[in-house]
Amino acid sequence: MKDNFFVTLVRQESKTLFKLKHSERLWHIPLMAMLATGIPLLTGWYFDNLQAGLLACLAGLVILYLPSNIPTPQRMVTMLVCSFGFMLSFAVGITFSFNLYLSAVAFGIFTTAVHWLTLYFNTRPPGSFFFIMVASMSSNMPFELATIPTRLGYVVMGTMFACTLALIYSIIVGKKYNSTKRIQLIKPVPIKEQLDYLIRAIIVGSFMFIALMVGNLLKFDNPYWIPISCAAIMQGISLYHVWQRALQRITGTFIGLALCWILISISDSPLYFCICIMFLQFVIEMFISRNYAVAVIFITALTVLLAEAANPIITTPNILIKTRFIDIVIGSLIGGVGGWFLHHEYLRNQTRDRLRTTRLQLLKQSRKKRIKQTK
Repeated sequence: MKDNFFVTLVRQESKTLFKLKHSERLWHIPLMAMLATGIPLLTGWYFDNLQAGLLACLAGLVILYLPSNIPTPQRMVTMLVCSFGFMLSFAVGITFSFNLYLSAVAFGIFTTAVHWLTLYFNTRPPGSFFFIMVASMSSNMPFELATIPTRLGYVVMGTMFACTLALIYSIIVGKKYNSTKRIQLIKPVPIKEQLDYLIRAIIVGSFMFIALMVGNLLKFDNPYWIPISCAAIMQGISLYHVWQRALQRITGTFIGLALCWILISISDSPLYFCICIMFLQFVIEMFISRNYAVAVIFITALTVLLAEAANPIITTPNILIKTRFIDIVIGSLIGGVGGWFLHHEYLRNQTRDRLRTTRLQLLKQSRKKRIKQTK
C-alpha cells in the first residue's frame, strides 16, 4: 500500500515538475529586471571595472520589489525602503566577513530581523529572499577595510539606478495599472500573530546561521550558495511546498549547472558574460511565476555568473560546477529540515504558549514587587 502511494506521488510530482502554470504577471517586469541589472553591468564592463558592475547589478535586483497596482508615490516609498534594506544587507555581510564564525552569527541575527520585518509588514514575494541573498554573498567576499566604502558605494549606485528606472516606468507605463483607491502599505498585525512571526523568524535565522557555519566549517570556497539554497527552500508556504521546492531546486540546479557549464565553455569574454546575465535575468522573471523548477535552471546559471564572472575560477568550469552543485545540495537538505520546523504547527504552538506563559508570570512578579515597594 505504501509502495503504491510512493509510486503515485513520484508520478504526480514528475508530471508537475516542468508544467507551466498560467500567470497574470505583466511582461514589463522581466524587461525592467533585465535593464536594472544589465545596464549597470555593461557600464562596469565599458569602464573596465567588471567587479563594480557586478555589485551594481546585484543591487539592481531591488527592482523585483516594485509593487504593481498602487499609486506612484507609494511605489517609490516601497522602492526606497527596499533599497535601504539592500544597502544594509550588503554592509552587514561585508563588515563581519573578517571572521568566519562571527560572520555566521551576525548573518543569522540579521536574517532573523529581516525575516521578522517582512512578516510583520506583510511583504509580498520575494519577501526576505533577496536581502538574505545579498547578505550571504557579501559575507563571503574578501575583507578589505579600505575598500568597503567603495564597494558599498557601487551597491548604492545600483539601487539608485533601479529606483530611477522604477520612477520612469511608473510615470510612463505603470500609471495605467494604478488602482483608483489608496492602498495601505503597512497593515496592523494582530497581537496573537506577532509572537508566531517572531518564532518563525528565529527558526529561519537559526537555519541560515547553520547553513553558513556548515560551509565555513567544511572550508568550502565561497559557500554563499548553501544559505541561499536553504532560504529558497524555506520560502515554501507549507511543508509539502517546502519539500516540493527542494526536489524542484535540486533537479533544476542539476540542469542549470549543465547550462552554466555550456555557457562558460563557449567563451570567457566579459562582454559575453554580461549579455548572458541580462538574458538569464529576463528568462527567470518570465518563468518564476509559471514554474519554479524551470526558473531554477536559469537562476542557477545566473547566480553563478554573478558571483564568479570576475573570479579566475570561471576559466575552470569543471571545478566551479562541481563545487556549486555540492553547495546547493547541502543547502537544499538543510532548508528541507528547516522547513519541517518552520511549518510544524504543533511545535510552534507549544513554543508560543510557553513564551506567553513565561511572559505573564514575569509580569505578575513585577507587579507584586511594585506593590511591595509601594507598601
